[in-house]
Amino acid sequence: MADLRNLVQKAFYLGVGIADYAREKAEINLQELRVQAQKVADEMVARGEINVEEARKYVDDMIQQAQQVNQETTEKKQQKEPRLIEIVSEDDEEETGESKKENLDDLKQQVESLQDELNRLKRE
Repeated sequence: MADLRNLVQKAFYLGVGIADYAREKAEINLQELRVQAQKVADEMVARGEINVEEARKYVDDMIQQAQQVNQETTEKKQQKEPRLIEIVSEDDEEETGESKKENLDDLKQQVESLQDELNRLKRE
């Protein structure tokens, strides 16, 4: 039992660590984008193509677009349906067609019973 708790705790800390690392990388990338956009804006001001106020607006717009794209990407990832997992064992290859059909029928019955129980729990 302690091993399971230890494993769950390590998995949780791993998840928190990955999330923190991703946040740090996003902040670094955003800062780099800000610096690059500011350089471009400064060059355009030096050439007289835009004034200082337009340059400031340009940099703000670039940062806002980057944040919006990042947010849309995150939302798309969250909206994805759960991925399907296929479980294949080595024994499956050796089974005959008839035993596969029996296994398939058993699995269908199990799924139906689980669906019935889920519906019952939802009603309660």
